[in-house]
Amino acid sequence: MQRLNLPSYSFKLKSNEKHTLIFDNLRKKYFVLTPEEWVRQHYVQFLIEEKKYPVSLIALEKQLIINNRKKRTDIVIFNKEGNPDIIVECKAPHIKISQATFDQIARYNLKLKANFLVLTNGMEHYYCKMDFENETYIFLKDIPKYQ
Repeated sequence: MQRLNLPSYSFKLKSNEKHTLIFDNLRKKYFVLTPEEWVRQHYVQFLIEEKKYPVSLIALEKQLIINNRKKRTDIVIFNKEGNPDIIVECKAPHIKISQATFDQIARYNLKLKANFLVLTNGMEHYYCKMDFENETYIFLKDIPKYQ
């Protein structure tokens, strides 16, 4: 898999007759190692190791219903009160982060009302803090460490 613009981490990999699989420590099972899953697993480790977010506050592929359609967030980090604080949208490294990506995470946030949005393809990372009063977001250089 491609080297990402994130720290390197060790992952448990295995192969079956069709795919390479990666073990997800949060969901406690193996998943097909797609380029997007590679980014998701790295970003989760980044949140845990570098930003010190507790594993207990991180949910992967949380289902949402938006306009009667099922959607899934890549990563949601909850605060101590159990409310969504950060939404992370992961794309494969070859996928450019575009306005459509921002629109996608903004739609998710209409439902979740998280304070921060993160968009990453493993190479580029965008961090936003929500300004609910003005219905916009402010770009940041990084997301805060867990407090």
